Amino acid sequence: MKRLPLSALQAFESAARRGSFRVAGEELGISPSAISHAVRKLEDLMGAALFEREGRAVRLNPAGEALMRHVAAGFDEMRQGIEMVGARSVNLLRLHCAPSLAAQWLLPRLRTLLAKQPGLEVRLAAGVDYPRFEHDEFDADICYGPPRQEGLIVVPLGEETVTPLCAPEMAARISGPLDLLDHDLIESDNKRVRWNHWFESNGVAPPGPRGSRFDRSFMAIAAAVDGLGIALESTRLAEREIARGQLVAPLAGKANDVTYVGHYLVFPRAAKARRAVRMFATWITQELDLPTPRM
Repeated sequence: MKRLPLSALQAFESAARRGSFRVAGEELGISPSAISHAVRKLEDLMGAALFEREGRAVRLNPAGEALMRHVAAGFDEMRQGIEMVGARSVNLLRLHCAPSLAAQWLLPRLRTLLAKQPGLEVRLAAGVDYPRFEHDEFDADICYGPPRQEGLIVVPLGEETVTPLCAPEMAARISGPLDLLDHDLIESDNKRVRWNHWFESNGVAPPGPRGSRFDRSFMAIAAAVDGLGIALESTRLAEREIARGQLVAPLAGKANDVTYVGHYLVFPRAAKARRAVRMFATWITQELDLPTPRM
């Protein structure tokens, strides 16, 4: 096959995805009969039927499913390639981020970032999954915990201090680590530093479970603001609540805090050629008062 029948493949892909020649025609701006004709042409070229027709609905047969896997991947690659080299991609940053850092630290700073970089367009997605950069869905990721994928540029985002945090009215009744045992302790299930680590670092036997449990730090912080108990959280993630006086560290200077590197900026080596990625890496390290990464 010297030339790919791109228009027929586009009609096939749309019809397969939508399950209807009519809806595929609406999507591509052509008539259902034009979709049907293009699919027939492709079937003749393939020498095999690709759909099972049931009234107005269509569904792929095994041959069609096999072809669709390759066609869908091919169109996806083309769309991503067009976006990558298009004029808008110069100022487009597709960023994935751990949910709590996105909500508590990054979003409040987006206005500052965009003011410093006029024309920058940020597409931000938050999730606990680790994106696979080979699919070119994201340019960079701020992940929680060391990255699992090899071959990436990794920029540790500095140490975070983890300490007990609570509402001011609750803090008045806390003068030492043992006083925490009289209160509900809010647990963040996905936190790498847990209450048992903190108590052990302060020479106190960890108590059994007592208090609310959340799977995200931003929920644990909100619960502490509402007076549901004491959260063991990063002062970086809770900086707004601390600055507003909604949360305080009752044992500051009275107990041992835990410090650790929790978040990492990671991106493929090829992405460092993109202006938006270089700019963001410089901005975030400056914002955290860290050395600018060498790229």
